[in-house]
This record gives sequence, structure tokens and C-alpha cells, in this order.
Amino acid sequence: MRYWLYKSEPATWSWDQQKQKGASGEEWTGVRNYQARNFMREMKRGDRGFFYHSNEGKAVVGIVEVVKEAHADSTADDPKWECVDIRAVMDVPEPVTLDRIKAEPALTDMVLVNNSRLSVQPVTEEEFAHVCAMGGVDPQSAMKG
Repeated sequence: MRYWLYKSEPATWSWDQQKQKGASGEEWTGVRNYQARNFMREMKRGDRGFFYHSNEGKAVVGIVEVVKEAHADSTADDPKWECVDIRAVMDVPEPVTLDRIKAEPALTDMVLVNNSRLSVQPVTEEEFAHVCAMGGVDPQSAMKG
């Protein structure tokens, strides 16, 4: 299993909206960056990730799971753009802000710290467990696929 981070502006697509989609989840559409698209091509069903509110809040607010591997993005006119479907798994009771992540010595190499503009990015297993713990989530329960 691999771990990821998905960024969304809450005014565009919020954690509450993601949760409302239930077990079937929702396409993670609108990504028009080659590196982010390529990360989605690497994703496998069952991979877990963080749902991150960007711009407003700038915090990890939920845990998601890939429920459908890369396929054509239904919002794109060009078939080169692909997306995955993700579903909400659990809330992060204490949202983990970007400032807290940047202040944590164990997370200095995290992509979010070094390339905060990338909308879909990988997270190491260690980073995932650490951020879960910071947010009041049992890492073992969050990491089960």
C-alpha cells in the first residue's frame, strides 16, 4: 500500500462534500499537472491518503482511500488527463495545519513542506503515521486497507 495527499480548496470541494459521497466515493477531477496526474496513474485500489484543505485552513482534515484506479477524467476534453476515485474513510479529529507540519523535524522531507503547490503528492508510510498521530488518529487503524 502507498500513501498520498490530495489538496482541495474547501470552497471548490470540501471534506464534508467528500464524506457525503459515501462508499462509492468521487472522481478526483480537474488535475492538469503532469506530475500529479502521473502520481494518480501509480495509485492502486486500497491506497490511503490525506484530504488536505488548501488556501482556507491549510490543514489535513481527513483520511481517504482509492476506490477506482486511474481512468479518463470526466471533466477533461483531452484524454491525456486522468483521475482516480477516492472515498472518505475517517475524519482527522484535530486538523493538522501546514504550520504544524513544517515545525515538525520528522517531516522536513515531506513533499508538502518542499512543494506545497502540487495538488496530488506522495506521502511516505512514516510521514503518514506521524501526521495521523499529530491529528489524533490511530495510525494503525488509518493505515488498514
